Amino acid sequence: MASQSRSGGSVLEDATWTGQRLPTSRSDIFPKLVSLQRSLNARGFAAFRIVGASLPHKRRLHPEFESWSPALASGRDAFIAAYGETLLNQIDGSTLPILWSAQEKTGFLDASDFTPFVTQLDERLLPYSGIAFPIRLGAVGNGFIVFPTSGGADLPGELILAVHSRCYRVMTEILSLDERRSAPAETLSEREIACLQLAGDGRISEEIAERLGLSVHTVNAYLGSATIKLDSVNRIQAIAKAIRLGYIT
Repeated sequence: MASQSRSGGSVLEDATWTGQRLPTSRSDIFPKLVSLQRSLNARGFAAFRIVGASLPHKRRLHPEFESWSPALASGRDAFIAAYGETLLNQIDGSTLPILWSAQEKTGFLDASDFTPFVTQLDERLLPYSGIAFPIRLGAVGNGFIVFPTSGGADLPGELILAVHSRCYRVMTEILSLDERRSAPAETLSEREIACLQLAGDGRISEEIAERLGLSVHTVNAYLGSATIKLDSVNRIQAIAKAIRLGYIT
C-alpha cells in the first residue's frame, strides 16, 4: 500500500504527477514541489542546482526554485552558510538523504527509526530542522531539494524513499528546462519527432518509412535534420537528447 502524506493524499499517487511528458515551463514544476512539501509536512522548499562542477573549489548551490516560510530565520542564505559545503562534499560519496536538527534539543537526531535511510548531521547550526535530498544525475547535472521543518518529525522510511524518487523526477525536469533554454531556437517538426520516436523504439529507416508512408530517403533526411537541430553527433545521441527534452518518450 502506498504511504499516506500528512495532508491525506498518497505520496505515490498525486494528480500533479500523472503526466508523461516533461514540463514546458517553470510553472509546471512549482506545484510538484508544493506537493512534496505537504507530503513531508515541511515549512517550505528549495531546489538547488550544483554549478561549477568542473572546478571543485568553485562549486556552489544555485537556487532554481524556493518557497521558504517567513518564520525561518534568514531563509535560504542561512541554510547555505550553515550546510552548503557539507552538502557539496556529501554528494560525492553518498546519495542518502541528509537530515539536520534544530539548535534546541529536539529534532531528527532524537529519532532512530529511519536512520538506515539517511545521513544525520551532528552539527546543530539552525533554529529549525530539515531534510535535504541529493540528486546525482551524472553528466546531466546534480543538485539538492531541501525541505525545512519546524522541529523533529516522524518520517517513515517508505515515505523518505518515495519522496526521494519524486525529487529525482523534479530535478530531471528542472535540468531539462535549462537545456531547452540553451537549445537552438529552431524546434523539431512533427515529422522529425515522429521519425525520432520510431527510431527510439528500435525501428530502422525502412521500417519507419513503411510505418509513416514515406521513402527511406525522406526518413533519413528527417532524422538528419533532427540530429542537426539537437546539436548531436549521431542518431543515437539525438534520440537520447530528444528524450531528455521531452520531445519523445
